[in-house]
Amino acid sequence: MSLPNFFQDVAHLEQVMSAPSEELSKELSELEGDILILGVGGKMGPTLARMAKLAAPQKRVIGVARFSEPGLQARLSAYGIECISCDLLSREALAALPDVANVVFMAGRKFGSQGSEWLTWAMNTHLPALVAERYKSSRIVAFSTACVYPFVSVQGPGAHESLAPTPVGEYANSCVGRERMFEHFSHQYQTPGRLIRLSYAIDMRYGVLHDLAQLIYANQPVSLAMGHANVIWQGEANERSLRALTKCTTPTTGLNLSGPMISIADAARGLASRLGKDLSFIGVEAPTAWLVDCTEANAYWGTPEVNLERMLDWTADWVLKGQASLNKPTHFEVRDGQY
Repeated sequence: MSLPNFFQDVAHLEQVMSAPSEELSKELSELEGDILILGVGGKMGPTLARMAKLAAPQKRVIGVARFSEPGLQARLSAYGIECISCDLLSREALAALPDVANVVFMAGRKFGSQGSEWLTWAMNTHLPALVAERYKSSRIVAFSTACVYPFVSVQGPGAHESLAPTPVGEYANSCVGRERMFEHFSHQYQTPGRLIRLSYAIDMRYGVLHDLAQLIYANQPVSLAMGHANVIWQGEANERSLRALTKCTTPTTGLNLSGPMISIADAARGLASRLGKDLSFIGVEAPTAWLVDCTEANAYWGTPEVNLERMLDWTADWVLKGQASLNKPTHFEVRDGQY
């Protein structure tokens, strides 16, 4: 991976986040069948789809979403990605989608859950059941979240995949429901798959580090309520999620995906220094947090290459230049599960 010292603009950022490694290109070229990405219109979907197409130009890469963002469908089409506009909750629309050997499931709902929990459960639990049955003969890599775990000690290695999911809040419990639906149909139909328990992908336009930088630049205090987190560069999260298509199990199983644990206070100090800003904190660090043990993923692919210092450099430079924000806070500091 060739890494720049900074990003010139959004186009440069997305180009770097979409660049596949030689290893991914080899693995996808040897993988039987085309690739279908359900929920391609989210934060990670566009660069993941572009990476898949660059890694395996001979394959059909099909992106499915409502495409409510203006211009997104045209941009993806320009990269050779076949786009299908679809309401995935429609059984008829889902049935009309093409049969594809490899499915990446990225659809879901988090923010706005409070007050419309019914829709969150429909998206996070009912929809996975529909997809798991529709694509019972495919490999399915489904995005989940580290939020399915309970809080664990910040002194330990993080939650292992074997830890029983007993999370806080309706959103996180609906995500357990998502996993259980994929597990159920995987057991019933012997569908190979993986449940990607992702923890905080970092894009310059959003993510934990972006949230911290925005607060510090605006002279706002940083909450220490959730004093630790795992983060991973989105380019590497994209890559590892696609490579998980070659690590599917039958029945499907969870796979933690992130980088090493970071201290929120230390990351904030690093950003404040780079931004030339004073720093203030509110709250105290809790002895627990949502943390994951990525030993299994790292055994497959090694420790993530992009370290915290590089991500801090990139983030500070991006904010100082007044570059774009998606205005989608992670709310990483929330401990009661209410989103």
